[in-house]
Amino acid sequence: MGVPVMVIGKSGSGKTTSLRNFDPSEVLILNVVNKPLPFRKKMNVIKNATYGVIGQTLAKCRYKAYVIDDSQYLLANEMFDRAKETGYGKFTDMAVRFRNMITYIQNGIPDDIIVYMLHHSETAEDGSVKAKTLGKMLDNQLTVEGLFGIVIYCESDSEGHHFITQSNGMTTAKSPMDLFDLKIDNDLKMVDTKIREYYDINQTTEEKKDDTETR
Repeated sequence: MGVPVMVIGKSGSGKTTSLRNFDPSEVLILNVVNKPLPFRKKMNVIKNATYGVIGQTLAKCRYKAYVIDDSQYLLANEMFDRAKETGYGKFTDMAVRFRNMITYIQNGIPDDIIVYMLHHSETAEDGSVKAKTLGKMLDNQLTVEGLFGIVIYCESDSEGHHFITQSNGMTTAKSPMDLFDLKIDNDLKMVDTKIREYYDINQTTEEKKDDTETR
């Protein structure tokens, strides 16, 4: 089965910047909202990625790592598309579609592929931080972080950007025992290497040719 990893954080906390140390041949970025990358290195990018595009791309298995950038907009875009529909059924539909994508990553792609979902966070009334959805109705249908074995929280302070790998009781960060230190650099390439070593996942990459747009 594939390995889904969620990286959550506020806008500007360094989620996309964490891709900077990947070699372009190693990773394909599925950009949901077509935003520019925050660094100069040219990467392989598919713009305006939808559920259908994501599914078709992952089925080809031409890369060892994939990134779904701003994955919360898969929910938000569908919400706007269906804004005029009444009733609560649409929220269940959206939750099922999002869950089915993660289930496909877990069960439908090879074991040596890691898919990173870069996702905005939101702060609840009690101050806790979680993955952003579309409100309580969707949260009642789907606990997003419960579908992942690894959830990394991205934050920034006076020392710069970094990842938090375990919860302090106020975030949903989590990772297997002894995989990471509690606080690490926001370097997703390093995270990728550590995960592959921990789970003994093949780290080799193949020559890849695809109809992607290179930045």
